[in-house]
Amino acid sequence: MGRLVIHSDPQIQGGMPVFVGTRVPVKNLFDYLEAGDSLDQFLDDFPSVSREQAIAALELAHEALAADAHPA
Repeated sequence: MGRLVIHSDPQIQGGMPVFVGTRVPVKNLFDYLEAGDSLDQFLDDFPSVSREQAIAALELAHEALAADAHPA
């Protein structure tokens, strides 16, 4: 992905990773999904986050997990 979708700044949410251009922690997205809420519900509740940003964050998490995976 060519553009930055997540960043961390000590001046924003104490340095917690947030979606670029927002104060919304990326952790909120995972909390919603873990609780069984849909991506659409998350986006409705956090309109400053775009669908593209949320999907990109999920793709980054997937890539990070896949990179650490070892075949059985």
